Amino acid sequence: MHRARLSHCVVTLTLLLTLLLGATVPSTAQSWPTRPVKFILTLGPGSGADISARLLADRLTEKWGQPIVIENKPGGDGIVAINAFVSAQDDHVLLYAPSSSFIGHPYLHDNLPYNPGDLAPIARVSNTVVGISVPASLPAKSLKEVVEAARANPGQMNWAGLTGALDIMFESWLKSIGVDVKKVPYRNPVEAANDLASGRVQIYESAYAIARPQIEAGKIRILAVTNTARAETIPDIPTVAEAGFPALTMDGLVGLFGPPGMPMALRERIAADIKAVMDSDAIIKNRLLVTAQIPNPGGPAEFAKSIEEQRAVLAKSAKDLGMPERK
Repeated sequence: MHRARLSHCVVTLTLLLTLLLGATVPSTAQSWPTRPVKFILTLGPGSGADISARLLADRLTEKWGQPIVIENKPGGDGIVAINAFVSAQDDHVLLYAPSSSFIGHPYLHDNLPYNPGDLAPIARVSNTVVGISVPASLPAKSLKEVVEAARANPGQMNWAGLTGALDIMFESWLKSIGVDVKKVPYRNPVEAANDLASGRVQIYESAYAIARPQIEAGKIRILAVTNTARAETIPDIPTVAEAGFPALTMDGLVGLFGPPGMPMALRERIAADIKAVMDSDAIIKNRLLVTAQIPNPGGPAEFAKSIEEQRAVLAKSAKDLGMPERK
């Protein structure tokens, strides 16, 4: 009798604990945030990601009833910001960044101070428009014509890039089509755009927003975008796939990341809140379009899937270049 009663008590306690634990996650999701939230950015003030982060911060502050602080930590190929985010170990400190800030790290840096699992996708916000441009003085009017010019003048043309991930993919593409074009490294993307305008650089793959002033001044010509779809702000510019080079396709994913221990219910709620304010506020959409970003809100599962697809593409490009994945 005593054993039966003890067994019954154990079962009852187990059920109560299960119910309590099950109720904790939704409760956390509903009560969060309980204090100010911080978005750490891998890019500086004025960048497309910075503008979208501040727009969302304004609207989410009203929705959440807590202030949102934007902290820009550019530099170190995104590692400075990622380190600050990972070190915080706080579900009120989130990382707001393009996926290109980190997916190339395993091929470019030894002994990374963080693990990919430290970045838990919360919400996809937008796709940055990434374009391939040439000087207006270059006769080529299409990507195919640029390739033909490079083949006709091996080693005489050069190119500049934007980030590690896109650079790896672009260099792999050049190798796959057998074109000899030299890379010119830049720390400041604006300097690269200026050198492209003056003809010191012949090809530049970058966020459209960086090249836009020179494009509007008539000094640079954009030939194609690497995005999967045409950009609404420049609808006449074809995608790289439409231009005949689908291997160059990559969207500039921008979104929000949390610590790995953040419950999925909370991540989904944050993503739903972001989508709600984006869908209900035309100002956000218009500002994103003006800054060459394509609104593309999505939940944690969608965001994670998009990133993994990019990682697979990048892994192939790195392998083609003989770049091992570093541990």
